[in-house]
Amino acid sequence: MQISLSYKSKQFFWLLIKLTIVFGCVFFIYQKLFLNSDVNFSELSFQLMQHHIFSFQNLCILVVFSVLNWVFEILKWKSLVNSIKNISFLDASIQCLSSLTASLITPNRIGEYGAKAIYFEKSLRKKIVGFNLIGNFYQLIATLFFGSIGFVYFASTHKINFDFSSVFGVIFILILVFGFFFFLIKSFQSGKNYLQKIKAFIYKISFATNFKTIVFSFLRYLVFSHQFYFLLMLFNLQIEYVAAISAITSVYLIASIVPMLSFFDVVLKGSIAVWIFTFFQIDTMSILTIVSVMWMLNFAIPAIIGSYFVISFTPNFQE
Repeated sequence: MQISLSYKSKQFFWLLIKLTIVFGCVFFIYQKLFLNSDVNFSELSFQLMQHHIFSFQNLCILVVFSVLNWVFEILKWKSLVNSIKNISFLDASIQCLSSLTASLITPNRIGEYGAKAIYFEKSLRKKIVGFNLIGNFYQLIATLFFGSIGFVYFASTHKINFDFSSVFGVIFILILVFGFFFFLIKSFQSGKNYLQKIKAFIYKISFATNFKTIVFSFLRYLVFSHQFYFLLMLFNLQIEYVAAISAITSVYLIASIVPMLSFFDVVLKGSIAVWIFTFFQIDTMSILTIVSVMWMLNFAIPAIIGSYFVISFTPNFQE
């Protein structure tokens, strides 16, 4: 009887967690679409209709971009996990989409780590968390690589007058970030036990797996940055390809170095994009609409799909 009650308690506990995640995700998406002070739903709808964003042809192209974006993310995850356990493309898809749902309502999307780890037996969970960290690290490398090139070009072709008081926080964050990596490198060299374990874990991953992971990260970055460019073209915004790409990569670069709750991620990208594209005399409403469409296609819709996998997930209570 006691075992039965314990089992039922665990079932109820997990159901409560799953419902909290799903309802939190749905509320988050609802708020961004219907309660957004920057872009209300009626204005967003008008912009989309005016520029025929969701015509059959345009919608198909946009969906292809989003599907490719997630295909590369799923392949990246599958490649990493397959080094310790073979999983199918479908399993990798379920893990990636459900972890996206869980991550939307957690600080810095930390929920992604736990959501993926729980799909595996306890003995593998530390490695799964490590793989997720490595996958995100390589995606950050892609952002820094393209973003640095793009921002250098952007800054060299536009006269940017920085107000020290407004960028002081960003500079401080940059110092902290670079200081952290400097400390990390020094710690690796000094041979501290904990960091040595991390270093050993990274070295255990084969060169082929590391190579595939970074290639998928770079391909994913190219896909969603060009999806942004395609939306610029749909809005008939007069901007050359190189200038547009430099602006887009600059937006993602700046957004990536500012630690924020995922709850405010779309707001952050919108604010940065508006500032960057003012140098091209592009109106605020068009940019905010494009950022919103990018968010809907690459985060909101996949998160809604992922909510089904969150609800249908059944934990192994025997562990």
